[in-house]
Amino acid sequence: MSNHADFEWIFIDASHVRAYQHAAGIKDQSITKSIGRNSSKIHLAVDANGNPIEFIIGDGTTHDVKVLPDLIDCLSLEETEMLCADKGCDSELLREKIENTQTKANIPKKCNSKSSNKHMDWYLYKIRHLIENAFARLKHFRGIATRYDKLKQNYANSVALACIFIWLPL
Repeated sequence: MSNHADFEWIFIDASHVRAYQHAAGIKDQSITKSIGRNSSKIHLAVDANGNPIEFIIGDGTTHDVKVLPDLIDCLSLEETEMLCADKGCDSELLREKIENTQTKANIPKKCNSKSSNKHMDWYLYKIRHLIENAFARLKHFRGIATRYDKLKQNYANSVALACIFIWLPL
């Protein structure tokens, strides 16, 4: 998939996925019970064209900032100028991890932060709709929008297959 990806900008985000009641029951399969129901999260990275390049399946209650460093480790950032994320990823440790790879972090500071958003490229931040569109395309697949698989590996394989279908028309 990554042979024709445009790595100039990379966008990262996560999306909740409800898990079907019969999918739960086995420990350590990235399904957690929250106030609503059982859920998982897809942590996704897309290229500058909005095509998925990497993902991680996580449980539904762990905050994105704890999982995204693992996603960044999976990415090859040699060609990447800027990595964009939303306010939920506002963490100095995450920024340092991104900047250690010679890539700029385009993550807005939260409103309670003492520093300003002078570092932000707001034009590029508005293009974040590419990752939201990628999640919308992924969730067109019924087995992705609701997790029916008990095993994390089976669900990850389904997500990978859906990503391949997204890449096929190219």
